[in-house]
Amino acid sequence: MPASNPPLDIRSAKALTLTAYATFLPIGIVTVLLGPMLPTLSARWSLNYAQQGALFNAQYFASTTAVAISGWLVSRWGYRFAMKSGLLFITAGLALLLSGSEMLGIACIAMYGAGLGLAVPATNLLVAEVNPSQRSAKLNVVNFCWSVGAVACSFLVAAAARAHRVPLLLAIVAGCIFLVFAGILAMPASIVEPPVAGKTGPGIPWRHRSLAPLGAMFFIYVGTENGVGGWVASYAKSLGSMSATMSLVTPSFFYAALMLGRLLAPMLLRAIDEIRLVQAGLLAACAGTAGLLLSHRLPGVAASAALTGLGLSVVYPITISVLSREFGAAASRAGSVMFTLANLGGGLMPWLVGVSSSRFSTLKAGLFVPLIGSVVMFALYLREWKPATAHLSA
Repeated sequence: MPASNPPLDIRSAKALTLTAYATFLPIGIVTVLLGPMLPTLSARWSLNYAQQGALFNAQYFASTTAVAISGWLVSRWGYRFAMKSGLLFITAGLALLLSGSEMLGIACIAMYGAGLGLAVPATNLLVAEVNPSQRSAKLNVVNFCWSVGAVACSFLVAAAARAHRVPLLLAIVAGCIFLVFAGILAMPASIVEPPVAGKTGPGIPWRHRSLAPLGAMFFIYVGTENGVGGWVASYAKSLGSMSATMSLVTPSFFYAALMLGRLLAPMLLRAIDEIRLVQAGLLAACAGTAGLLLSHRLPGVAASAALTGLGLSVVYPITISVLSREFGAAASRAGSVMFTLANLGGGLMPWLVGVSSSRFSTLKAGLFVPLIGSVVMFALYLREWKPATAHLSA
């Protein structure tokens, strides 16, 4: 490689990392959109708790299928191709969500779910690949950007619902996502991606000691996050002690704390081992989820949701970093399994919240699902993981 190439590589890494940040801002809005939209969609389509939970299935099972396709697309045409394809699916799904019948709406939820399945894994893995010396820190930043969008989502939906402009909001978000797509499309040819191992690369190490526990972590984490973030607005409304507008913005406490934790994580990782940080976070998440079950008014719901979000904030980015470290050259192949399990958990566990709530006629029963998930994740992180070198958490 010529001596003049390293500066170009550094420039490409910075440009691709900034692209990931820009991509994850609107993706944060779309990923959690279904939670604050549940009261609106329930009223529009006359849905019970179990039927509302099935909407999460539509989003995350479509996303699961797309995750598998994403790995193939990345190996063929690169990370940005998968990201662009996903952004187009998201744009179309949002634009048409409220334009017709319930069946069309469910199809649109599945469509933008598939778009997330294409874009999210490719973006996370791209950041990990172009920042090998700062994986944990950079992955926390990109997921911080996701959290900014997630926090904004509740306020945007609440304001739009109050003004009866939800379709306009969806159109604006769809337009912003299309602009991100156009920006990626317009990137100069001098911005190059790292090479991706194709069919000749390392296969999935099925016998690796960390495959099963990491798979369980991905499955449970996304399901737990969606179980809390997706249902907390409906839970707050079911308490009957606050206005409809206030109940719609309660997810913002959860996602704001998630955002704050990811903002602080790069600094905390300079002083504490990443595994210890995750363990402490999961203890806080257990306490916060238990607090939700005991809450009856807005202050208790808000504080418990915030504590849960703060505790969960570091879990996903550090788990991706652990995946990259544990599997090395085979991380992209193992990642296809992990992200597939994450999407299965993301669809199944919120559905279980809805089914449990319908069975016992209260959302308190359903919220035991994410509480159990937090406890299991803490137990999984008590095992011995391969230690991180100092530069990975810098």
